[in-house]
Amino acid sequence: MPLGLSHENIVRFLGDAGGDRADMNRKLIRPDLTDLKGGRSAPVTTPKYFRQRRSTAPDQTGAEGNYYLKQMAARTRMVILLKDGEELRGTIEWYDRVALKIHRSDLPNILLLKDNVKYMYKESDERGQRDGGDEED
Repeated sequence: MPLGLSHENIVRFLGDAGGDRADMNRKLIRPDLTDLKGGRSAPVTTPKYFRQRRSTAPDQTGAEGNYYLKQMAARTRMVILLKDGEELRGTIEWYDRVALKIHRSDLPNILLLKDNVKYMYKESDERGQRDGGDEED
């Protein structure tokens, strides 16, 4: 046999030359992990600096951008009421983080800062209120 691993050397290494195969396998099995713990009472805790902090809610959800994209794609006529009481009518042609570009058919287009907008709604919503009043389901 190669490397000097004869039957006698293996038996000498394992001990108990007359033992059967079951005894030999039992000697090679790892001890139970509960034996290794040795009665540890306190659970292992991670230090505070390794714990992951909860992330804060995002400032931007993307809902505003999705709304603008939807209205731009449909070329929806919008009514925009400004903080000073002025009312603008047109379609949203372009937007970014701080401004809206409003396309107006009868007047020049306007670049409007979002800080000046009080609220906006669809022009069709206004017509529905004029024609039929409150719609109830």
